Amino acid sequence: MTRYVAFLRGINVGGIRIKMADLAELFSAAGHRDVRTVLASGNVLFDSDDDAASLKPALESALTERFGYDAYTFVVEQSRVADIVAAYPFGDREDRHSYVVFVSDPDVLDALAADADRLDSDIECAAPGAGVLYWQVEKGSTLDSALGRKPGSGRYKAVTTSRNLKTLRKLL
Repeated sequence: MTRYVAFLRGINVGGIRIKMADLAELFSAAGHRDVRTVLASGNVLFDSDDDAASLKPALESALTERFGYDAYTFVVEQSRVADIVAAYPFGDREDRHSYVVFVSDPDVLDALAADADRLDSDIECAAPGAGVLYWQVEKGSTLDSALGRKPGSGRYKAVTTSRNLKTLRKLL
């Protein structure tokens, strides 16, 4: 039995509204145990005997069927989330938001990492990790920064999702 975190991209923003109780029920009905949602932004903790590679398409299919939207899901072992949080390379700053961008396509991660060298360091900084991009951005600039605009665009939408470092800590 493995403890997982499912990160659902884009729910409870942009018109895709899902009640957390309904989301937890879907995971339980799929046979997963000890299901718990964290915040209303698509974070689900659960136990399963299945591997992450088989969970992703099964969950996306169930979410699409039940809630009627194109579901993009990232399934990560909770222990790996802990490792990702521990490896965050930037110090806490009161004037910055700290994020982790989960990336399922290595080519997209490479492209985002290449862009990191060209960022305005007065506004944001980024560094690649194992399947993630660590990102820190000035408060008030998250959606307007050079990197902040990319994950929502067509090429990146299905293969990225981001979480605030504070949210990730709540999932441990």
